[in-house]
Amino acid sequence: MNYFAHPTAVIDEGCIIGDNSKIWHFSHLMPACKIGANCNIGQNVVIASDVELGNNVKVQNNVSIYTGVTCADDVFLGPSCVFTNVANPRSAVNRRGQYARTHVGKGATIGANATIVCGHDIGEYAFVGAGAVITKHVPAYALVVGNPAKQIGWMSEYGHRLEFDKEGVATCPESRIHYQLADGSVVNLGK
Repeated sequence: MNYFAHPTAVIDEGCIIGDNSKIWHFSHLMPACKIGANCNIGQNVVIASDVELGNNVKVQNNVSIYTGVTCADDVFLGPSCVFTNVANPRSAVNRRGQYARTHVGKGATIGANATIVCGHDIGEYAFVGAGAVITKHVPAYALVVGNPAKQIGWMSEYGHRLEFDKEGVATCPESRIHYQLADGSVVNLGK
């Protein structure tokens, strides 16, 4: 066992957990979920069967990640955010096997108490504000807030809001990486 699990964590048989990952108090990992290396799974987290998390994913306390969700490397899931997996749930109607898929791209951040309605992907390095409700796909590098979430800007890979000049170029104040905005999408131009 090359990972840490708090004694109160429940890890069902068949989970795959990468090296140096940590699973904290009262979390439950269901059968056949896959957790990459160097992940941090906070307190009271539920990770359902067949969920896949890449490397270095940070899952804060009280997060629910249901079947159909995949997260790429370096994703941040804020406290109490939740993913759904059925668009029209009813208690008396069994919809197992009809789960919609949701993918969270590399380096994306989902803020505290955000809800990701199933079937809507989050692009690489996108930033979903706290409490947002995602009801459509979020483009790479987009900053979205509100209910329903609306795009209000663009974010750098270091998590800074990008301000584009007349030529559609912005520079991250921390990394000094340049970005180009053209035709409604952002591209990393490097330094």
